[in-house]
Amino acid sequence: MSKIAALFNELKSLGKKGLIPFITAGDPDPKITVSLMHALVRGGANIIELGVPFSDPMADGPVIQRSSERALANGVTLHNCLNMVKEFRFSNTSTPVVLMGYANPVEQMGAERFAQEAKEAGIDGVLIVDYPPEECVDFAARMRIAGIDPIFLLAPTSSASRIRAAAKIASGYIYYVSLRGVTGAANINTNDVASIIPQIREVTTMPIAVGFGINDAISAKAVSNSADAVVIGSRIIRLIEDAPDGQAVQLLENFIHEIRVALDS
Repeated sequence: MSKIAALFNELKSLGKKGLIPFITAGDPDPKITVSLMHALVRGGANIIELGVPFSDPMADGPVIQRSSERALANGVTLHNCLNMVKEFRFSNTSTPVVLMGYANPVEQMGAERFAQEAKEAGIDGVLIVDYPPEECVDFAARMRIAGIDPIFLLAPTSSASRIRAAAKIASGYIYYVSLRGVTGAANINTNDVASIIPQIREVTTMPIAVGFGINDAISAKAVSNSADAVVIGSRIIRLIEDAPDGQAVQLLENFIHEIRVALDS
């Protein structure tokens, strides 16, 4: 059983929902990424999604795009991201880390080398936004051999066949994109989310994490009524972006703690 699967089993036994925050590696400064990761854990995160900065994202809105631009300006590469996870693992071997990004850096490194280096770094899951499940049978198998969960996205527009395709090769959890749009969009409709999640559950027993449009404790709590976990990204990036010098780590921990309290209430 993977670390992510074991975590969700534990959460279920405790009657709790998962909290999965996203940060971009190297934003605003590579020197504090690991500190931000530890702050997420102290605040109550169950899984960390670490974004690999990329110049031409498709699913990310302007907030996360800016974070990638800052990280790229700092010279952050996929190799640097893996090294950050290695450093995080010096003092935290239990919190699952999911590497989230786009195909180009993985293709440049090569799938076999990527799987090996991700395993050595301590990565537990990989979500490549522009890898459709229908074309990723071999990639998913390679990840699982390395002990890494391949995670795939589903959206409100996903057909029944796409849901089945993702459920067939994914492991760890399914990431359901709650909106027809990019990250950072507002006005999430929790009723729509609650109506679609049962359709996904008909074809998989995997946990379902919901992201896009979750901005605060109220929306997180509402989504958690039907989902197994919530993913928060753009709101966190804005907090980091707007934080006064030297305060991002503490402000991030405080914010995540607020969400944790709401989910546990």
